[in-house]
Amino acid sequence: MKNGWEAIIGMEIHAQLATETKIFCACAASFGDEPNANTCPVCLGLPGALPVLNQRVVDLGAKAALALGLNINEQSIFSRKNYFYPDLPKGYQISQYDKPFSSNGELTILTAERDETGRAAEFKPMTIRIERMHLEEDAGKNVHEGLPEVDKFSYVDLNRAGTPLGEIVTAPDFRSSWQAYDYVNHVRRVLQWVGASDADMEKGNLRCEANVSVRRIGEEKFRNKIELKNLNSVRFMQKAIDYEIERQIEAHETGETVNQETRLWDEKNNRTRVMRSKEDAHDYRYFPEPDLQPLRISSEFIERVKAEMPELPDRMRDRFVEDFDLSFADASQLVSDRDLASFYEATAKASNSPRVSANFILSELLREFNNANQTAKDSPVSAENLAELIKTLDAGKINNNQAKEVLVEMFKSGKSADEIVKEKNFEQISDAAQIEKLVDEIIKDNQNQVAAYKNGNEKLLGFFVGQVMKASQGKANPKVVNILLKNKL
Repeated sequence: MKNGWEAIIGMEIHAQLATETKIFCACAASFGDEPNANTCPVCLGLPGALPVLNQRVVDLGAKAALALGLNINEQSIFSRKNYFYPDLPKGYQISQYDKPFSSNGELTILTAERDETGRAAEFKPMTIRIERMHLEEDAGKNVHEGLPEVDKFSYVDLNRAGTPLGEIVTAPDFRSSWQAYDYVNHVRRVLQWVGASDADMEKGNLRCEANVSVRRIGEEKFRNKIELKNLNSVRFMQKAIDYEIERQIEAHETGETVNQETRLWDEKNNRTRVMRSKEDAHDYRYFPEPDLQPLRISSEFIERVKAEMPELPDRMRDRFVEDFDLSFADASQLVSDRDLASFYEATAKASNSPRVSANFILSELLREFNNANQTAKDSPVSAENLAELIKTLDAGKINNNQAKEVLVEMFKSGKSADEIVKEKNFEQISDAAQIEKLVDEIIKDNQNQVAAYKNGNEKLLGFFVGQVMKASQGKANPKVVNILLKNKL
């Protein structure tokens, strides 16, 4: 780190759990509805309205906790976290404090430092201590619209008030912004993988905050930290952390005091700015929520949730490397999305050609997905149809370039590989006797090139292959062509 300083970074992630209704009432937890349409006396904080815990929140919270390596506590207690903002109608948030839903976890991620272009060096494993994931309700949202000094106005939208959150808090284990970047992306993928959260930062159902301080290398005591809040993209978070590290180092070196405060990322000016002074836990005056009983979790419940959990992406990646002889990089890319991983595995098994399946999916099919703004979940080419194409290629009926062309047409039309191969008259010629006639003709017509090849210009083999392929209208099997040419030349 710069000039003998090191960064100390802890992360907080607020993940909205993927329930249909809110945590303590039956209002819809949907995104994008008319402001204040999904509200009731409970989430509006009206006098006399009582909260009732949503069982689905507990189910999804347990999945998230187990996927992140956390221990689910036998008993947790909801508490009132008191603070006063316009978007918090009760004047307090129902959260958890000293007895959270889950705690004391470890999560191993892959992380790498990047250069100025964002290109990663070698990825290495890093183990993160996760201190807790507690359950809580979200606040509402302050909305500011219109143009300044013309028609600007603000209002409070309480549709989000009461939506269920899992707040994931790490120990201050990160030493760079890129480590934090890789951690957040890992958590997003895992939460989506097990179905605990949509984790869509654009919709606000996953938000991250970074607690950042710096100290001299070798120091043990922590200095004042700042909290970076309302970070709506992982890349902005990474930039904000880097800026804040530089700002704090410069402040300490010039004798300026670094105050404990909350800061926002100013995207336009590429800098952080002060939002408010940072509260400590005692400022919130936590006390147990009197309207909710302690949440007790049985070992039978935990075993049931474990049985319902899918294979996690890191385990699947390692299995793909071991069982299908894939590279670590290819396997990692395939498990970047659960639907893509399932699509690949089905294709590999049906085609009995796992490496060719990986190549076609990662190069050809992903390009078509990107161009059409689609994913493996809504692919017009099924895993079974892609497997049939790969088997046709492996059988030598078409060559690699033809197979790529067939896949593009399959994606556009939805037709099978066999149909397109017949329509395009792509049936590959693998009969050696038939190809030999073409080879003999090409050699006879190009004696100067034959002499040059025999005198050591072996690059001319590509010329002969091209001539044979041209004469066969691209239908000759390239492997057979190469073997025959080498023998005859």
